[in-house]
Amino acid sequence: MKTNPGRFFEDFRLGETIRHATPRTVTSGDVALYTALYGPRFAVQSSDAFAAAFGYDRAPLDDLLVFHVVFGKTVPDISLNAVANLGYAEGRFLRPVYPGETLNSVSEVIGLKESSNRQTGVVYVRSTGYDSAGEAVLSYCRWVLVRKRDPEARIEAEAVPSLAKAVAPEDLAAALPPLKPEAYDAGLAGSPHRFGDYAAGERIDHVDGMTVEEAEHQIATRLFQNTAKVHFDGYAAKDTRFGKRLIYGGHVISLARGLSFNGLGNAFAIAGINAGRHVAPLFAGDTVYAWSEVLAVADLPGRSDVGALRLRTVATKNQPCGAHPDKAGEGYDPAVILDLDYWALMPR
Repeated sequence: MKTNPGRFFEDFRLGETIRHATPRTVTSGDVALYTALYGPRFAVQSSDAFAAAFGYDRAPLDDLLVFHVVFGKTVPDISLNAVANLGYAEGRFLRPVYPGETLNSVSEVIGLKESSNRQTGVVYVRSTGYDSAGEAVLSYCRWVLVRKRDPEARIEAEAVPSLAKAVAPEDLAAALPPLKPEAYDAGLAGSPHRFGDYAAGERIDHVDGMTVEEAEHQIATRLFQNTAKVHFDGYAAKDTRFGKRLIYGGHVISLARGLSFNGLGNAFAIAGINAGRHVAPLFAGDTVYAWSEVLAVADLPGRSDVGALRLRTVATKNQPCGAHPDKAGEGYDPAVILDLDYWALMPR
């Protein structure tokens, strides 16, 4: 065969390293399209002049654009035959990435667990994104439910990795260059609220909603060169339990991040992903809303320019978030589609 059918669960081996194809040079054109799709308004990523005054070389790529490009490289080898992407942990954004940089990805299989139905299994990987100089720019773990080719097939060994519940604040300190908080213009940034204005336990309804169009989510997923069949093949999707294409979970993350500007406008960088769960699927025509809870505020060792907010952002479909829809008993409110725990950096 000269075509790639994708890996099934029994094709993975614990400890194997997978070098993913197609390095990707990310340009200002990608930035413009990403902005058109998600509407992020964070000033550091929007303006070269603003970013340079603050201490960057120029406006860096949006952190989630970097994440999606690195993630997209992994799909043909990890999740082409996925049923669902289940979660994230130990995500670290290691350094700024600027337009014109070339990114590539490598993954290590760190866990395998067959499902009780013998039809699927969970694959755990640690994926790392590198720049053209071979420096790591991003590292994260994810686990994905993958179909088996043969229900009777056995794998050599199973293991479920032990993953940290959160990235330690001291591991975030080197993510950014030295910055100049005195040069950060809150008026131009669009929000007067800095690090000291937030407290653990605070909840923020981001108020706005964004309806997802069919063309948008497919353009976005193609932008990241994510080839997962569940997002594109409408004919095959008719035979699934949903009967239609699923929207890429990362699309939801970026929508929620864009919406979070209203209330977190100075949370200009994502430095770590502690945990994440796609609670329920999203489909074209649904409207996404979001709210956030401040789980913790933290100083970063050796840095007086920025502080870290540990945020939990919850996204919903077709339900505004004034009442903060959340977990309900053993599950979630039926409207909840995303529960993401992450560290964001904010000027002091």
